[in-house]
Formats: sequence, structure tokens, C-alpha cells
Amino acid sequence: MVRPAIALLSLLVLAACATREKPEPAMPTFTNPVFLENFPDPGAVPADGTWYAYGTNNATANVPILTSPDLVTWNPAGDALPDVGGWAERGNTWAPEVIAGDGGYLLYYTARKAGGRQCIGVAYARTPAGPFTDDRTGPLICQADEGGSIDASPYRDPDGGLWLYWKNDGNAIGRPTHLYGSRLAADGRSLTGDSVRLLSNDAAWENHVVEAPQMVRHDGKLFLFYSANAFDLPGQHARRRDMAAVPRVAAGRDRQRGARPAALAGPGRVARRPARGEGAVAGPAADAAVALSAPRRRRWWRPRSRG
Repeated sequence: MVRPAIALLSLLVLAACATREKPEPAMPTFTNPVFLENFPDPGAVPADGTWYAYGTNNATANVPILTSPDLVTWNPAGDALPDVGGWAERGNTWAPEVIAGDGGYLLYYTARKAGGRQCIGVAYARTPAGPFTDDRTGPLICQADEGGSIDASPYRDPDGGLWLYWKNDGNAIGRPTHLYGSRLAADGRSLTGDSVRLLSNDAAWENHVVEAPQMVRHDGKLFLFYSANAFDLPGQHARRRDMAAVPRVAAGRDRQRGARPAALAGPGRVARRPARGEGAVAGPAADAAVALSAPRRRRWWRPRSRG
């Protein structure tokens, strides 16, 4: 994870992943980027006709928030997390993601533990606008012996179960990086069961890092999107590429090598392939996919620039 000098919010319209009987209103005409100011690592959720986007800290907010009626017109809406957890240092709040849960909303964020490594915390609010509160005495996840823990991404399965995905910050100590998954408790505020390694940066093109995992279910299969390598360096293997890892989710004729059938947290290897072809994507650090009611899917890219 490299702190950006500037990051702009852009929108990419992709293929359909869900349809409903009532069509969504027509999308306004737009030109990327749709928000011109610094707003790294955005994750977006809808609630009551409004989209809420949360970003990495800036000079005035731990988790700056934007709101939009249409994913195109965005307005700043303050700080979703005015106070980080007592375990964390202010001014180092990264890559927040929000999901509905426990009668309100849960915000998972990365912050630097006082005098230590980066760790993952969870905060709660009754509404998506916040303010979110982290009342824990310590982080939710902190793999200090593996460099720390960052880039948390929650996922809710159709059966209602909550899961969390993240990476260890091995880059901080010169060690390999891994993507992890674990089931969350019903209230989303603690892990249950084992934390399982889903994959590691063991492919040549991934170079020194894999990060920013996000799980998406489509047509009965699970797709684990993630990023790797670095986009701002020259050379054939120095481009960040968005990837899809496809765990095995059904028996029978499914020939994918991977996790046990229907396993959301491994264990085992997964079949990996470039989401848009190896070498086809340069620039985005990560993505956050959101499902719409119309027959299409949009993806939020998180670009980063040198510095």
C-alpha cells in the first residue's frame, strides 16, 4: 500500500451481473473522473436512494465521505469516522469499506496501531452517514508477526453469513504477502473459526505484493478480485493488474482446481486469470464492485499516482 500524491474517483461500466423486474433509471452522461479531488481507495454502498462513498484519510478527515444520487454527481459529506479506535493513531486511516449489519452499518478500516504495525479495526453506526464509532480496546485483526494486516473487505453470502477478506502487510518487513479469509460473527465485530490463506504472491507477474481482495458471487460461483505488482514502474511485470480468482464452488463437472465446494475461505489453491487480460490494465490499485438493479455492473477503480 503506497500513499498517493493524488487520486481521482473514476467510474467504469462493466457487463451485467444481476437483473430485476424494475429497471433502474437511465444513467446520466458522465466523463471520468467523476470526482476531481483527492479521494483514494473509495468503497461505495447504496442506502435509501443515496450512494455513500468512503475514502482513505485526508488532511481533515479520518474517513472522508461523499454522497451521490446517481454514482456520477458527488458531494463531500464530512468525516464518517471522527475518532479512530483508542488503539489507533490518527492520520493513518486506509481503505475503508462499509456493509449493512447488526441493525446498522459496519465500517472496516486500516490504521496504524500506536507505536506498531498497521492493523484492521471495525466501527459501527446506525446510518451509513455515520458517525461511526470503534469502541474496541484493540484492533479486530493485527498479524504483527506477518507485518500487520490491511485492506479489509466484508462480504455477505446469500445465506446471510458475513465474511471478511484482507492481506497481511508482509511488504513492511520484507516477507511474502497473502490474502486471507475468515467468517465473521453474526454482528460482524469478531472473527469466528480459522483465518485461512487463500493465495500468495507466488506468480512472477505479481512481483512483491497481492492486495485489496474483494469477493463477488455471480452465477453460483465466487470470484475473488485482487490487485498485484506496481503500476507506476517501467517493465513488463511492473504493471498492476486486476485479477479474478475463481474458487471451486460446485462439484460435478467443475474442473477448476481450488477450495472445497462452496468454501468461502479456502483452504487450497484457486485458479487465477487476468480479469481483462494480463498487461491490459495499468494504473488502478484496486477496485470495489457494486451490484445495480439494471442489467449492468459498475466498478470503482482506486487509482494511485507516483509519490
